[in-house]
Amino acid sequence: MDIQKELIAEYDREAARTRKILEAIPADADFTWKPHTKSMSLGQLAGHVSDTAGDWAIHTLTTDKLEFPADHKFEPYVPASKEAMLEKYDKQVAEAKKALKSLVPEKWDENWKFVAGGQAWINESKYEVWRSWVINHMVHHRAQLGVYLRLLDKPIPGTYGPSADDH
Repeated sequence: MDIQKELIAEYDREAARTRKILEAIPADADFTWKPHTKSMSLGQLAGHVSDTAGDWAIHTLTTDKLEFPADHKFEPYVPASKEAMLEKYDKQVAEAKKALKSLVPEKWDENWKFVAGGQAWINESKYEVWRSWVINHMVHHRAQLGVYLRLLDKPIPGTYGPSADDH
């Protein structure tokens, strides 16, 4: 089995499925809406899903370490609009695909770290980071976004087959 070929195919499939759920967000959606006070807003969640498939994937593939100082103020990406988010998503996914295709297989065994304030939050092989913190993380939050859409009484596209809205 050509693992590199399989990882590229999986990313292509999951990125396409993720785009479908992002497309399902209504153009007039209130990005400040939250299902619970402890939840991310719809805009924060949509931005996080988009960035996981794009920006986070790119960092994982093209660097060996992402480090923020202790005083770093993280500002989550909250899209200005659905259209702006999809445009950014498409651009970043294309960049991530290019990086994935050019990654030499030996790099998967190398270490990748995420450090914030001097503390290592992720310290694993690049492969494990890709599987857990890019693919699985994207799928997890994509499903969460589907719940948000359901709570807003919006149709949900099928992901691994038809949804209840496809009947």
